[in-house]
Amino acid sequence: MPNASTSSNRNCRAAVVTANNRPLEIQHVPIPELEPGALLVRILASTLCGTDVHRWHGPLGAKDTLPFITGHEPCGVIEAINGDRNDILGDPVQPGDRIVWSYVSCGSCYYCSVALQPCICPQRASWGHNPSDRFPYLLGSVAEYMYVPPECLLVKVPPEVTSASAAAAACAYRTVMHGFDRLGAITSTETVLVQGSGPLGNFAAAVAKDHGAKAVFVIGAPAARLEVAKHMGADAVLNIESVTDPKQRTAWVRERTAGRGADIVIQVANSAAVAEGLTMLRAGGRFVNIGVGGKANIAVDTLPEQMTFLTVRSGEPRHWLQAIDFLATRKDRFPFEEMISAEYRLEDINDAMAAMANFTVVKPVITFD
Repeated sequence: MPNASTSSNRNCRAAVVTANNRPLEIQHVPIPELEPGALLVRILASTLCGTDVHRWHGPLGAKDTLPFITGHEPCGVIEAINGDRNDILGDPVQPGDRIVWSYVSCGSCYYCSVALQPCICPQRASWGHNPSDRFPYLLGSVAEYMYVPPECLLVKVPPEVTSASAAAAACAYRTVMHGFDRLGAITSTETVLVQGSGPLGNFAAAVAKDHGAKAVFVIGAPAARLEVAKHMGADAVLNIESVTDPKQRTAWVRERTAGRGADIVIQVANSAAVAEGLTMLRAGGRFVNIGVGGKANIAVDTLPEQMTFLTVRSGEPRHWLQAIDFLATRKDRFPFEEMISAEYRLEDINDAMAAMANFTVVKPVITFD
């Protein structure tokens, strides 16, 4: 396979956060030499998510180092590879293939090798917050090119999946697939309540419906997102901007579940919603907390008896594959394209970030072709 020989005077344009809460800058960032096994990918689409907005407003952890290229949801075409590489299924990849790729865990710590929980590996590497002034520079997806480290597992994107949807699969959708992995089977008698009508919530509604739930309910806002939720499998929706009393929202759920509460609650909005979600869960039910952003003191009067509480962080490499396969095989059942509600060019990144921060779009995408 060809070796991507790059020189120090080669660079590409990227959207760089240079200061929190200040407009992003379009900068020229070096294209690095490729390590053995590394790839250079030309980005076709980069979707944005709430984490990008949070990191723009302020660091989420010690690894968030200014300046950095925003974005961690890429889909692109392989431009060059240093050596031979296979995808996650063992098939060779080559320049011209359209791919998404996984995060990287160390593989040897307790969480990776004993607990088999690589998502909480302390050395785990992810994208969209890495210093853009140090090698390998291009570890954010709102850029013309992105560097793919040798340790990443690669997933080819089939023709049935758009680049924008594949990009969303690289974060939001694969995290949902991880959540359903942890949740386990859904029976035909079970009702599912989804807290949140953003990209994770609406995708979760589709997966719950596909997995055989008796009924799927979505609580969220604004109205435009809830309309998408209906198309993605929700049997009923509730707008929290119209029903502001949490007790009334709980009553709404119980009215639709024979007074018991939902069999399964999937929280994909904010940690502050957990306490309310627990009031909507039946005794013995299952609660999946995927939306872990935000800080909250989760105070509840009583917990549902014999409940199961699961938390989910990110995804393992197989979840990237599961998300892409779901998009490819369910495209005739769910209008995934409605999840991508606005398209922007690189130069308009600040408009895209503002729209995401203000909840005026479901999922914005930055395109480069």
